[in-house]
Amino acid sequence: MTISSLQNSTVKRVVKLRSRAERDREGVLLIEGLRALEHALDADWQIDQLLACPELFRDEHAESLLHRCRTAGIQTTEFSAAPFRKMAYRDKPEGLLALGAQAGLGLDQLQLGENPLLLIAEGIEKPGNLGSMLRVADGVGADALILVDGRTDINNPNVVRSSVGAIFSLPIVEATSQELLDRMAREGIACLAAMPAADKLYSEFDMRGPLAILVGAEQTGLSNYWIEHADHQARIPMLGKADSLNVSTSAAILLYEARRQRMG
Repeated sequence: MTISSLQNSTVKRVVKLRSRAERDREGVLLIEGLRALEHALDADWQIDQLLACPELFRDEHAESLLHRCRTAGIQTTEFSAAPFRKMAYRDKPEGLLALGAQAGLGLDQLQLGENPLLLIAEGIEKPGNLGSMLRVADGVGADALILVDGRTDINNPNVVRSSVGAIFSLPIVEATSQELLDRMAREGIACLAAMPAADKLYSEFDMRGPLAILVGAEQTGLSNYWIEHADHQARIPMLGKADSLNVSTSAAILLYEARRQRMG
């Protein structure tokens, strides 16, 4: 049976899930599109329901993903194009939209090995930046992305999209500054803060030991709390007219330097 009514109860429910308050109330994450759904399935993410619109499928891969979900026993409902477009978050939907478990751990749930590499992001506001940092941290094999004093909904559909699936494979943690600092002290994890006015370049630091790289929001930078409590401050050289980099770009430079040193 294919649902064609715009007034269907599922359609109304999913439209409401565009609101953060409604997503949090239900504990739901929206997973839209082929790549995001495939990454979620590969990570054995909890998916409770799949909404599909074969009319909007563009290639055979969508059919195979639909079959994969059905084989896995995921409840699947088909819709015609009009109600599916009403539910979709994207302007050009690909015909697959899943409802799954939300991302996000508490700091006490994070398990770390002997030589962790962490990315700490303070006060991040833009979902696209958060998604990009997830992608970078996953790319270097970091242990987690930790948000302190976060201002972004980690389950925003734009975070899922811009992370290109990394949200399903990399632990993302929300914590207060104090509880994070306490844990880092207990476990001997040094904190290297990205600071435009720092005296030393990032490449001058030994990043081979347990390390957390700290970046702040582009407009406000790091708070005085972290400026005072970071073990080290590092500068990325700026040789042109611009005086700062996108926060995800800064994170990428520092994380890949840490990975390069650890591979050397």
